[in-house]
Amino acid sequence: MSKLGDLGARLHRGEIGYDFIGNRKIWYGLSILITITAIAALAVRGVNMGIEFQGGAVFTTPKSNVSVTQAQEYAEEASGHDAIVQQLGNGSLRIQVGGLDTAQSDQVRTELAKDLAVPEDKIAAELVGPSWGEQIANKAWTGLAVFMILVVIYLAIAFEWRMAVAALIALIHDLTITVGIYSLVGFEVTVGTVIGLLTILGYSLYDTVVVFDSLKESTKDVTKQTRFTYSELANRSINGTLVRSINTTVVALLPVAGLLFIGGGVLGAGMLNDISLSLFVGLAAGAYSSIFIATPLVADLKERDPAIKAMKKRVLAKRAAAAAKGESLDDGDELSEAAVVGSQAGRRGRAQEHRG
Repeated sequence: MSKLGDLGARLHRGEIGYDFIGNRKIWYGLSILITITAIAALAVRGVNMGIEFQGGAVFTTPKSNVSVTQAQEYAEEASGHDAIVQQLGNGSLRIQVGGLDTAQSDQVRTELAKDLAVPEDKIAAELVGPSWGEQIANKAWTGLAVFMILVVIYLAIAFEWRMAVAALIALIHDLTITVGIYSLVGFEVTVGTVIGLLTILGYSLYDTVVVFDSLKESTKDVTKQTRFTYSELANRSINGTLVRSINTTVVALLPVAGLLFIGGGVLGAGMLNDISLSLFVGLAAGAYSSIFIATPLVADLKERDPAIKAMKKRVLAKRAAAAAKGESLDDGDELSEAAVVGSQAGRRGRAQEHRG
């Protein structure tokens, strides 16, 4: 068995582990800091909305010897607006200028033909009205709202309302970070970006549901036992699915990284950046939130339940009594602090319980 496979097996069996729940305040603080940074970036810099949302014109020129930088200068001088220029595979240029109406578009087209030394009728112009972009934005918000509502309903039915709330907070966390990154790097927000944002919600939810399913199984009839607190069982669930979550995320990130860094960066296919950046950041944030945010939030919410509180008192009281008597794990009492990260004794205790 490989080292990673052996590590995963030991985590699943509860032989080793990391105290995610015990250190949750560290991860909460880190997430709050990242979220505040993202919100501040949005407030100060805003986002670079694509032509689909703000309206404008797209000019496609024939092949020419003019560089992308020079073409951008020509377009900005002719229009008085910021321009985005991309060189297409056949050597032609795609010039995108926002905020233009029909009359302005015709004027810019004429000026570009002179500057680029190409016939005006060879420059294809496509005008996009802001009303169309508004419709797209409204549909995106509607789709996002419907998705969130369905997620909450499903998780509340399949698991419980606390898990639904935690998953919703984790999804909002992922979206905020992703949009904040777009604001910081200045990438254009297009329809492809919206598709990427909606896609990452599914990936984020998948990782969260995997951990929740393990947690649901391990906490069945949890109040009838006095071996583990709810937080300890939640921690064991995270550790048990940790390697699976890492493997799934890495496998998903590799092709997306290829699109972002090779397709968008090396090859200059800028349109790939629209969707690949949102996927890359969202997948990474989703894996982080499912482990460090969603499940710890569930544990916090559950620990406020009177029945869970009473159970925790019984567990801690029994441990204190065992410690006072000098009992050890070898005596068959699995209720030491090692239960936080999962011990061999914990597995022996469950086996004894099943035989009983």
